[in-house]
Amino acid sequence: MDRIRIRGGKPLSGSIPIGGAKNATLPLMAAGLLSDGPLVLENAPDLADIATMRALLVQHGMKVEHDKAQRRLVLSGAADNLEAPYDLVRKMRASVLVMGPLLARFGEARVSLPGGCAIGTRPVDLHIKGLEQMGAVFDLEGGYMHAKAPATGAGHFLRGAKIIFPQVSVGATENLLMAAALAEGTTELVNAAREPEIGDLAMCLMRMGARIEGIGTDRLVIEGVKQLGAATHPIIPDRIEAGTYACAAAITGGTLLLEGARMVDLGAVVRTMRECGVDVAEETEGLRITRKGGLRGADVMTEPFPGFATDMQAQFMALMCVAEGASMITETIFENRFMHVPELTRMGARIKYHGQSAIVRGVPKLSGAPVMATDLRASVSLVLAGLAAQGETIVNRVYHLDRGYEAIERKLSAVGAAIERV
Repeated sequence: MDRIRIRGGKPLSGSIPIGGAKNATLPLMAAGLLSDGPLVLENAPDLADIATMRALLVQHGMKVEHDKAQRRLVLSGAADNLEAPYDLVRKMRASVLVMGPLLARFGEARVSLPGGCAIGTRPVDLHIKGLEQMGAVFDLEGGYMHAKAPATGAGHFLRGAKIIFPQVSVGATENLLMAAALAEGTTELVNAAREPEIGDLAMCLMRMGARIEGIGTDRLVIEGVKQLGAATHPIIPDRIEAGTYACAAAITGGTLLLEGARMVDLGAVVRTMRECGVDVAEETEGLRITRKGGLRGADVMTEPFPGFATDMQAQFMALMCVAEGASMITETIFENRFMHVPELTRMGARIKYHGQSAIVRGVPKLSGAPVMATDLRASVSLVLAGLAAQGETIVNRVYHLDRGYEAIERKLSAVGAAIERV
């Protein structure tokens, strides 16, 4: 099994290209089920999760070509198998996103209950309740969600509805947005997620022929159409990858140009980093991250966009481990997302946590140690800590990293890090 070896203490300097957003690409791939296509997705990343979604769509009967050199995905054909099996869905939670498109286009779907990182239960009840309002009937059996939607006439299987989310859910917003694109009549999604990936999905659906209003707001109005067609869509840059490398520049006291990154996508992360003494400047080529002086502690609370992203919490905690003073980090999205804390403390971090909050008291230096990755973002927080630590850090179980970071060791070594995969 691969491991990452890091010898820390070197300030990073140079440029890192930011790839297409993983969390945008996965729902965009699921959207390929809504049309015979072809749907051409440009700026597609080469990640383990993309390969899993590709395998899922291929077993549904679609043709999916991934030109890694050109960073392009081409999806075409219609599904002839309406079941998403456990062996694939258990690997990645985003697999549940095929449910809405399958129901909307074919009137039936049998989808295994999802897996993914072990960071909380993350139930799919909001997906189910929303689709039920649109006419779907669910039967939960043997670990599968079996849904059917009787035809409503004129080629539609689902009907429009006003759906008010009791809490913000990115996945449920994406699933219902795709389902609504082919539903009969008008669908209104209230308290919808506003993450940049939602807007990217909506823009792609519109290129395919969907009618959507309210993009970028918490109220989306979708007028269903009979069919969607071919389209070409550029995937937005990965804001979490950008935020992660911004933390890498800050934790090492270096400066990095994040090519293609956009300020607008980072929300509260930019404001918080500036509070800590990190300069974030937007340039023509992307974002330049510079830390000239010491780091200051800052308090954060994870919230839906434009608040501080839960997917940046672990990375920011690593940064606060070497900041002056104390920081309080409160996790409000997932109930089990402090699994990186014991591993950071092995490296000399001073962290105490109870329930949803952790207090981090900065130390002058971290020390290299063997550590174990537990999930995707926890993995990269340990890499960040290793970049700043004295001595050698070995990060085990790095297959988590490959789900969301493309060639991370090559990108970091190119800007001065002593890092390698072994």
